[in-house]
Amino acid sequence: MPLAGRHVVLGVSGGIACYKSCTLARRLTEDGATVDVILTASAAEFVRPVTFEALTGRPVLISLWERDRALAHIGLAKEPDLVIVAPATANLLARGAMGMADDLLTALLLARTGPILCAPAMNDAMYAHPATMANLRTLMKRGWQFVGPEIGALAEGPSERPGRMSEPETIFAAATQLLAGKGPWSGKQVVVTAGPTREHLDPVRVITNPSSGRMGYALAEAAVARGAAVTLVAGPGQLPTPPGVAVVRVETTAEMLRAVQALVKHADVLIMAAAPADYRPAKAATTKRPRQKGRFTLALEPTPDILALVTRPKGCVTVGFALETGDGLARAREKLRTKRLDCIILNDALEPGAGFEVSTNRVTIIAKGREPIRLPLLAKRDVADRILDEVERAFS
Repeated sequence: MPLAGRHVVLGVSGGIACYKSCTLARRLTEDGATVDVILTASAAEFVRPVTFEALTGRPVLISLWERDRALAHIGLAKEPDLVIVAPATANLLARGAMGMADDLLTALLLARTGPILCAPAMNDAMYAHPATMANLRTLMKRGWQFVGPEIGALAEGPSERPGRMSEPETIFAAATQLLAGKGPWSGKQVVVTAGPTREHLDPVRVITNPSSGRMGYALAEAAVARGAAVTLVAGPGQLPTPPGVAVVRVETTAEMLRAVQALVKHADVLIMAAAPADYRPAKAATTKRPRQKGRFTLALEPTPDILALVTRPKGCVTVGFALETGDGLARAREKLRTKRLDCIILNDALEPGAGFEVSTNRVTIIAKGREPIRLPLLAKRDVADRILDEVERAFS
């Protein structure tokens, strides 16, 4: 968990987007952060303090005159690893830019010397107003970081201009990247493949497999959370792109090979979590094959072996996956050797809770020079973190 042991102050100003801040507070807490919430007086009219206290397990602060917390704004300005303001209304941004300190949150922001992450949220016309733009420029010059706003439905209805606060997961991803700082993943270029590929028999029929891409997407999300720059090479699927991840869409195994070859030239880490099709029709039809009686014989040929063909730069840590049925330890070790991998992840396609189209996985991590590590059944995001722990060892 990238935020384990971190101290975060979540400042909430008064806007309808306050309801999203509840989800953000819970997400930060679940990831191991100690979260102190500061509400402006107007924010407390939208969401009662007891809600945030239940989500964080910590008392909520509202006033500069809290009993037993004299000068709380000074302590909370210096102590936390990060201050997040979400939502940041037009009024809050204006007061921050002017250096006002007329409540606990603005007093803390004025005293703060560490990183501040701000998620603006307001009516689209208010956001586009020259005064708001000037305030944003002022705060950026002072070192404030911003995430959003986005285009989408506002309280008053649909909009085609920015104003909507970013989703809690997007803010969380920005927070973890900001806190990654100069850690071992900072500046690392990571390429991850995910999902299946499709090989066309004709314009409407394909050879493919049931891979959802969840494992690869979880790895991309986990790498971004550690501060890496991540590009995801994704086969066909319906999963949303993780916040902060660049994505290259492909369909066939040959297209995936070309994309990986182009990206890996500057990569520090290559993680091949995709399940590309191993065979394709020797000759694809240009029109739909009509249905016919009796057997239909199809000639197949191997698709390109991406790991065998891709040229990796010296020092690029490479992780492969071995999806087997039954005891595949010997086959996985052979792939580790023949494909020149630093690490290979073995899992059983037939094991309940693992394999395709599920949110969990049970894997064995096999790294060069180390005994295999068999993990219990875990959520794929947790598996991703354990895999990246092994990659991090390979950095040194």
